Amino acid sequence: MTITRFAPSPTGHIHVGNLRTALFNYLIARKAGGTFILRLDDTDRERSKQEYVDGIKRDLDWLGLHWDREERQSLRLDRYAQAADGLRAAGRLYEVFETPTELDLKRKKQLNMGRPPVYDRAGLNLSDAEKDKLRAEGREGYWRFRLDLERIEWMDGILGDISIDAASVSDPVLIRADGQVLYTFASSVDDTDMGVTHIVRGADHVTNTATQIQIIRALGGTPPAFAHHSLLTGAKGEELSKRLGALSIRDLREAGVAPEALLSMMARLGSSQPVELKTSLDDLAEGFDLSQFGASPTRFDAEDLWPLTRERNQALPFDAVQDRIAALGVPNDLAERFWRVASQNITRLDDLAGWWTIFSEGAEPQIDPEDADFIAEAMTLLPPPPYTDASWAEFTTKVKEATGRKGKGLFMPLRKALTGQAHGPDMGEVMPLLQVVRARG
Repeated sequence: MTITRFAPSPTGHIHVGNLRTALFNYLIARKAGGTFILRLDDTDRERSKQEYVDGIKRDLDWLGLHWDREERQSLRLDRYAQAADGLRAAGRLYEVFETPTELDLKRKKQLNMGRPPVYDRAGLNLSDAEKDKLRAEGREGYWRFRLDLERIEWMDGILGDISIDAASVSDPVLIRADGQVLYTFASSVDDTDMGVTHIVRGADHVTNTATQIQIIRALGGTPPAFAHHSLLTGAKGEELSKRLGALSIRDLREAGVAPEALLSMMARLGSSQPVELKTSLDDLAEGFDLSQFGASPTRFDAEDLWPLTRERNQALPFDAVQDRIAALGVPNDLAERFWRVASQNITRLDDLAGWWTIFSEGAEPQIDPEDADFIAEAMTLLPPPPYTDASWAEFTTKVKEATGRKGKGLFMPLRKALTGQAHGPDMGEVMPLLQVVRARG
């Protein structure tokens, strides 16, 4: 059974980088008929908030990334304590007391000596008496995992063969002085207990993966298959992290981006496959292949979401937008015609409101100075609404006969006067929808 997970921290809104991780893990499970777990990394009691939990769920629901199970790390603290006791008994978890200032001094000294800034394991040599003395001085102990000093190797699903010398990595802190278990530890316990078989995450987690492989083995588990996708950059190659506030899923949704557009882009961006609109997650899963992705940073431009959004929205059937159109106040007898006319001239679904305003309240006429006399004469030939399918042809024929104008010189000024737009739907289709014509005076 394939089991994947998405483990966000509910300390803020999820953004496009988080979505990429969630989607990859979801598609792997979907393609294999497996299980996708939403696991909330909420052990940070101060920063984790229910509003962010709700926001994460709302974003995933909007995208259709429905989870099979939900887990919360804050409900598993007893399990982490039990696992920590086991590691202590095995000699893999040891207490240390250095302050951040002391650690910084050690790092600087090592760098000055040309050595890698790796923790020197001084805590391993402390006697019980020395620990008691440090506590009496007001020091608070915290806990590090003792790595086996060997090469940690795995076949990464995207990066290929990875080999990291554990001697080049500091023993990771797993439990803070206040008792809070950190991500590296809690995730290792959870992945082991929950039988997670595949983990895809960002390339910035490669070193974490190396230490977690040893932690999982120390817990008696089998490390899952890991893959690390490239990190996203901005359109010009800049660090995306500086702009994430504008690229949260919530903000993209509120801007009118279609969920299918966002999913289609995230499922292909950075791969050798072209980005194409897919309207179902099954279609995305069928063509999903981690081996198609590269390791280089991947450029993301939010503007590229709009052509995909336009393609998706213009292809929607009337049934999918019927309620939205009714909410605009479009009469039932005009609703399908309105969708047929307006649909091919929108990008966002919210653009429909602008078209209905034009049709129902009249547009502000756009009249070029050289066309002012022509429009004034033409409007005397236009009867008041309602109009029929034949009205545009009848009207333009009368104007042509009266003014001698033809072609673009005839049709463009009339379109701009009636709709306030230089481009748009076929005017023969528009006329029956016009409730008010401001240009008539």
